[in-house]
Amino acid sequence: MAGRRSAEAIDAALAEGRKALVVYLPVGFPTVERSIAAARTAVAAGADLVELGLPYSDPGMDGEVIQHATTQALAQGTRVSDVVRAVEQVSATGAGVLVMTYYNPVLRYGVDRFARDLANAGGGGLITPDLIPDEAGAWISAADEHDLDKVFLVAPSSTDERLAMTAAASRGFVYAASTMGVTGVRSSVDTHARDLVARTRAAGAERVCVGLGVSTGAQAAEVAEYADGVIVGSALVRTLQDPDERAGLKALGALVEDLAAGVRA
Repeated sequence: MAGRRSAEAIDAALAEGRKALVVYLPVGFPTVERSIAAARTAVAAGADLVELGLPYSDPGMDGEVIQHATTQALAQGTRVSDVVRAVEQVSATGAGVLVMTYYNPVLRYGVDRFARDLANAGGGGLITPDLIPDEAGAWISAADEHDLDKVFLVAPSSTDERLAMTAAASRGFVYAASTMGVTGVRSSVDTHARDLVARTRAAGAERVCVGLGVSTGAQAAEVAEYADGVIVGSALVRTLQDPDERAGLKALGALVEDLAAGVRA
């Protein structure tokens, strides 16, 4: 069973009178099998979309928690083939599945080959944090050929022109980075997020999801007041640091349930 496209998953949530919950988990942390189990646990606990992270050797835009996790995943030999296998197993739940990756691994693997293998595994598309639309011609062509989503990022520093270009190039949703700088859990959601979402919608985006900093159901409810989806990563990855696999998955499931209640508030 192939997973849903991100637009379909977000629109289904909106049709229920709520917002979508998007979760990020890196493939290979603590192990490939445990990361797949974690993603499937998140879906069962209420996640609408899953971002599976492809470990990268220089994750410059990620916070300390995710950097540590991806470094460990690489040290254990996690490869693109493992990510493709994870996509296949998680998309079998029926949830939407995207791969979040820096662009260099896609180039090294082969852009067309990556798009083909991702689509064949049931993946919905890519989130490419370090790729801007005006430098993404090869990826856009491959994604269009294989009917994949293209999720680009915007930030509070983005000009109106840049927002319009990004909204036009994106398919599925636009990823609004709610804070300047690296990602990670924060005590309060950045106040720039609401304005950024409004500006991105005004620039033509149909759906805008906000990430970078949400860690509680209460924060998820706050973001859900104005965004179409709430993205959570570091807080979930932290639960998997528990050496007891059962305890880690239980903690992750409980947090996802809290976040899911938040987007339904």
